[in-house]
Amino acid sequence: MNPTHLRSWPFLLFILVLNLCPQRTAAQAEANQSTRQLHDLFESEWEARMEHNPTRASSLGDRRWNDRWPDMRPEAYRAWLRHLREVRARLNQIDPEPLSGQDQLNLALFRKDLETRIEELHYGWHLIPLNQRGGIQTEDELADSLRFDTVQDYEDWTRRLEAFPDYMAGTIDLMREGMKAGMMLPRVIMERVPNQIGKQVVANGEESPFYKPFRQWPDSITAAVRERLSQRARQAIERGVLPAYREFARFFAQDYLPACLPEVGAWHLPQGEEMYAFLARKFTTTGLTPDAIHAIGLEEVRRIRAQMEEVRRQVGFEGTLEAFFDHLRTDPKYYYDSPQALLEGYQAMSKRIDPTLVSIFRTMPRMPYGVEPIPNKIAPDTTTAYYRPPAADGSRAGTYFVNLYRPEVRPRYEMMALSLHEAVPGHHFQIALAMELGELPKFRRYGGYTAFIEGWGLYAEHLGEELGLYEDPYSKFGQLTYEMWRAIRLVVDTGMHHKHWTRQQAIEFFMANAAKSEQDIVNEVDRYIAWPGQALAYKIGELKLKELRARAETALGKDFDVREFHDVVLLSGAMPLDILEDQVTRWIARKK
Repeated sequence: MNPTHLRSWPFLLFILVLNLCPQRTAAQAEANQSTRQLHDLFESEWEARMEHNPTRASSLGDRRWNDRWPDMRPEAYRAWLRHLREVRARLNQIDPEPLSGQDQLNLALFRKDLETRIEELHYGWHLIPLNQRGGIQTEDELADSLRFDTVQDYEDWTRRLEAFPDYMAGTIDLMREGMKAGMMLPRVIMERVPNQIGKQVVANGEESPFYKPFRQWPDSITAAVRERLSQRARQAIERGVLPAYREFARFFAQDYLPACLPEVGAWHLPQGEEMYAFLARKFTTTGLTPDAIHAIGLEEVRRIRAQMEEVRRQVGFEGTLEAFFDHLRTDPKYYYDSPQALLEGYQAMSKRIDPTLVSIFRTMPRMPYGVEPIPNKIAPDTTTAYYRPPAADGSRAGTYFVNLYRPEVRPRYEMMALSLHEAVPGHHFQIALAMELGELPKFRRYGGYTAFIEGWGLYAEHLGEELGLYEDPYSKFGQLTYEMWRAIRLVVDTGMHHKHWTRQQAIEFFMANAAKSEQDIVNEVDRYIAWPGQALAYKIGELKLKELRARAETALGKDFDVREFHDVVLLSGAMPLDILEDQVTRWIARKK
């Protein structure tokens, strides 16, 4: 080649790059603009959601609205719907094409969440602001999730107490609108609420559950300040909170409860059938119909029942499976004899689980968790256990709440499966990890999808076998009892809300197929009545997770690493099941 030509190559390359740079610069500028618009929208909408729901913000550790309650007035919900539609219009103006793959996923998830919120408001479920498991009648429990370290913390709580009458008035207005619209729960459910309201109607301010923060103080607050704030709190309770609850008790007993529905099932409500189909889609993040879910439930009940029969034969019980259920419900050797012994049993159970996790998990959450009793005033009306996430700012650990009411109906053999589900490697493990994913937008770190979250909890129960934690046939039967419980949910939830089953039919189907106590079964069925569709998420999510793991094990063979699989599932936060499936499929392809 001519040396002159060789010398010209750098010059030609320079000219080529010069011609391409404007195109690249323009494309990069377009991508930067779309990314900035998207993340500005994520941030501004998160701020709006926290201000709209200040108690949620407080529970996450965001103290900016610690002196406020949510605005429950019907007009506030109408304003919020207008706001969500405006957000959707802003979202539609963002060009998704130049965004990174991660931000295209963020946009898709944000849009799905937004559309779900708008559709849910259309059906009017917000017109039912309380049930037997919680609401304004148990709002004092918010204090248990807050920090009281400074004078400002006590000032904020006092201002909340002073604002409580407006909060109650808005709640009553919303419930009256629900009465006009026919959006009410069945009377059999709401008959549990007056007793909970009654526990708020006390003789003086110091006896109120809302006064609890003023019974203990940090050393940094002087005696004079303590006296000033305590007096102000007592006055706020006696002049505002207690009269508000007395008025609420009167309204509830004389107006609301008599108007509640005589029968169970969402199909009784306006647009009830369409609403229940929507709730099934929302909670399962699938397109499954109530009929399809009912059929899956029946098949799962048959499969798990066969496994239960194997355990019955293994332990040498001679009678039928129903007789075995009755034996497990009634023999005292399967139960603790006091609430304190039951609590200590749960705490010991959690200590057994923790050291085993390194064998199947590579990434562990940094945030710890504790085990605490469910508050006495709601324990008779709620389920066996539940989990409260940690504060986002790290100021409060996660909490595994356990029900100590009537320990004689809470069997020992179920405790391991329950602890795996609610604490680790279940809810605490998954939710705390998601909250620690600092590169994700806040709506993904602190939000979630019930099918993923509860599906993971049920999958975690199954991991107990892999971890060697079901040490005898009875504890394995406890795991099967819990798996059966979630399969039964598919049947009875769709049965009552779609197929017009009665409450008694649901209870009888449950009793015939699970060893759980009648106390638990009745509370569970009443929970499904009060929260249509939510119970469908557990089993549907678990089945998908098991399916994806089996697919990965088959495809990768000896290259399958369960710790890596769990990272793939958990380290992008909660997501709809179809997007989770896509994530796992891509991982399998990369590994192969």
